[in-house]
Amino acid sequence: MGTKNSRVTADAPDDPDDLLPERSLLSLEEYLDMQAAIGNRTRFEIVYRLSHGDELTPTELDEVIDVDDSTLHYHLNELRDVGLVEKRARTERDSDGLYTYYRATILGDVILEHGVEELLRREAVFSDAYGSDDDPEAESA
Repeated sequence: MGTKNSRVTADAPDDPDDLLPERSLLSLEEYLDMQAAIGNRTRFEIVYRLSHGDELTPTELDEVIDVDDSTLHYHLNELRDVGLVEKRARTERDSDGLYTYYRATILGDVILEHGVEELLRREAVFSDAYGSDDDPEAESA
């Protein structure tokens, strides 16, 4: 996609595990599992909607995300397993019944804001840096 970035510094550790704080709560593998989870379109959209809105029930998520019920629950469980969303059950029954609510965790908010959303916000910068004069679409514009 382009040339190697000169942003890599001489003080970068040889071992990526050395990037973790000395008393890190999570392992590098756990951080990578979060990144892998958010890399799926459906899971990205779930975290996006929970991060930019209020907590939602699976029924409410199902109304805005085009997946069947079992697929939605599968993705919610995957996101819970890696710590990007959390589940809360309402303790009091009301006229609508007992509901389960989901919301993005702080880690979910951060990986979204400083991951995919940041890449999307900076797309124009990347395009300028890595754009090619050989792009046939650019020539026809």
